[in-house]
Amino acid sequence: MTGISPLFLSAPAMLSSLGEGILSHWQGILGGGDSPLAETDEPFRRWGISPKSAILGRITAELRPFPTDVPAIHRSRNNHLLWQALQQIEGQIYGVIEKYGAARIATVIGSSTTGADENIPLFKYAAEHNDWSAVAFNQQQQLFSAPADFIAHRYGLHGLCYGISTACTSGARALISAARLLRAGLCDAVICGGVDSLSPLTVSGFGALSVLSARRTNPLSANRAGINIGEGAAVFIMTKEMPERDSVAFLGYGSSSDAYHMSSPHPEGAGAIEAFERALGSAALEGEDIGWINLHGTGTLHNDRMESIAVHKVFGPNVYCTSTKAYHGHTLGAAGALEAAMLWAAISRTYNPEGRLPPQLWDKCADPQSAPLRITDKHSRWPAGRRIAASSSFAFGGNNTVLILGEKNA
Repeated sequence: MTGISPLFLSAPAMLSSLGEGILSHWQGILGGGDSPLAETDEPFRRWGISPKSAILGRITAELRPFPTDVPAIHRSRNNHLLWQALQQIEGQIYGVIEKYGAARIATVIGSSTTGADENIPLFKYAAEHNDWSAVAFNQQQQLFSAPADFIAHRYGLHGLCYGISTACTSGARALISAARLLRAGLCDAVICGGVDSLSPLTVSGFGALSVLSARRTNPLSANRAGINIGEGAAVFIMTKEMPERDSVAFLGYGSSSDAYHMSSPHPEGAGAIEAFERALGSAALEGEDIGWINLHGTGTLHNDRMESIAVHKVFGPNVYCTSTKAYHGHTLGAAGALEAAMLWAAISRTYNPEGRLPPQLWDKCADPQSAPLRITDKHSRWPAGRRIAASSSFAFGGNNTVLILGEKNA
């Protein structure tokens, strides 16, 4: 497949249990030491639900207040996390509005929880009193478009605006949608990314699937025990024109839907392989051109084994691989965007002049039943030459997505 001209991603806003901003995230994962993932029951206590403890990636930063003129329909914890993250790129947002006009700025945000928790008071009251009429139903807060709607409202944007919810690929697919909108000429810039907050619904749901780990997640290890849920946000501005400030090229993407199973991936990685190959084709690259892959790497048996098969088949045994989820947890609808932001930081010669790659945080006991991968350690560095990386995200129903970011070819 012939490659298409790259698009550009400005420096992202980042918020997770690792902290706020590119520096806190990049320095946090380069350390290769302790992780902020910790046992807590706070998502349940917040809503007065019987506490259930789990190892979670919880954001502890004090969130800036909503402006007083933000309507109640936009006030949710999910949007509050987004609002906190957006302050990192507000200068960029106002810059593209001034350059292109509010009608030419699109907004696409992925989320899986959105603001559904805001209706917990209604559900609790109805369950206790068999009465659905006494507590208001907050419809707007739980729409999947709610985060994008909030951004458009807050910054006075009039361009295309919608949400994406494809479970754990939502944030990555928001970036893909942004690229398609730009190439279709429907806008000149897109605010795109993902946000998800810790919710009793998702923590309990993944617990019901028996995939939550009772200790810190240990991706790629023979001793893996499952995932840790996290919360976070990552937001980019994507444009056709290269910004004057630091930027990284959005080189290509691939997606597939193998529909193998409701919640388990294809054991031989069929859909993952297809997504990797399509991403390489869209970027006009070969497997050996990729210097680093930020794996989906959830720490579950089925995901890790199938992903190792897919990576080994498409890229061989020599590409560096890491799962950064051991540092920030699985942020669900935000994961694809947050992990693409990790790619952005690694590629940037401003933030990563030494060319370091994040060491895998694990017990170093490789799974002998997985295909062999070149897993990063504290000595890993970018190969010489152009920095190009991939990020993989896989979701329920066999929904597979791969993004490729890198330095623009001279």
